Amino acid sequence: MRLTRHTDHAFRALIYMGLLEGGELVTIGRIAEDYAISRNHLMKVMQKLVQNGFVASTRGKHGGVRLGASPHEIRLGDVARVTEAQDQVNACLDSNGDQECPLQPECPLHQAMGEAMEAFYAVLDRYTLADMLAEPDRLGALLGLQNTSAVSGR
Repeated sequence: MRLTRHTDHAFRALIYMGLLEGGELVTIGRIAEDYAISRNHLMKVMQKLVQNGFVASTRGKHGGVRLGASPHEIRLGDVARVTEAQDQVNACLDSNGDQECPLQPECPLHQAMGEAMEAFYAVLDRYTLADMLAEPDRLGALLGLQNTSAVSGR
C-alpha cells in the first residue's frame, strides 16, 4: 500500500510540531518551507488535523498551529485513517469505485485485501507520535530547529 501525500505531510507536520519546545506556535508556511512542500497542500492537511483534534490552531497576527494532544496520545493509525481519502488497497474493494469487475460479488480477493488493510493499520496503531520523537535533537537538527522538546517531559 502506498500512502497519499496528504498522510505523508500530516505525519511530517506532526513530527515538526512535536519537536517544538513547550508547544510553541509555528506557522503553516514555516513548516512548508522547512520541508520544501506546498503551503497550499499543507493548509488542507492541517485543516483536517485541526478538525480531528490532532492540531490546535490560533488565528491572528501572532497565530499559528501546535499539537492539539500529547504526542503519547496521537496514534499514527488514527492519523492515517483520517487523512487517507481511500481506505481500500484496490479499487474493487471500494463500493464507490468507478470500475465494475465481473468478479465483484464473489471476488476471492476481498477477504485477503481486507485483512491486509487491517494488518497495515494494526501496525500503525502500535506507534504514537512520541515514538517518532524519540531523538528530538537529531531530528530537530535535520530541520534546522533549535531547542527541540524532549517528549518524555510532556
